[in-house]
Amino acid sequence: MKPTRLMSPPGTYFTTTTTFQRRRFFVVESYARLFLKTLYHYRREGRFQLHAFVVMPDHVHLLITPAADVTLERAMQLIKGGYSHAVGQEISRREIWQKGFTDHRIRDAEDFAGHRLYIHQNPVMAKLAATPAEYRYSSAFPGFKLDPWPPVAKATVVKGVLAARL
Repeated sequence: MKPTRLMSPPGTYFTTTTTFQRRRFFVVESYARLFLKTLYHYRREGRFQLHAFVVMPDHVHLLITPAADVTLERAMQLIKGGYSHAVGQEISRREIWQKGFTDHRIRDAEDFAGHRLYIHQNPVMAKLAATPAEYRYSSAFPGFKLDPWPPVAKATVVKGVLAARL
């Protein structure tokens, strides 16, 4: 029996999605730029807040908070499906993505900071750049507009109890 995906609760998520057969699709600059154009299109539409990202040659990491009326699954469907459609329109028809994606729900400010650092260090660890700010397809590169972590999602640990800061 094929496992089914449950709907993720509201919150901020670290996601990873991989290219079809791990092909190094995003080494082509026009493909990477088109992905960023698609990503920012849905951000401008208010479908999600974007906190960090990196477009690696064969996968993408995102740190996003879907809008109140958008599930994480729908946000990822928009991003992946919108990009596949754009590639078909502008470049060529081909399989782009592996099915599905992985996700981790961000629990607190430390978890957020750790995943943001992981995203930004990804190109350095892969030896694609000496520093995070040198890699053009990462939110660590100067000039990308990002959203702050939403206040309702921010949390601090007080005496071992998670207390939301509103």
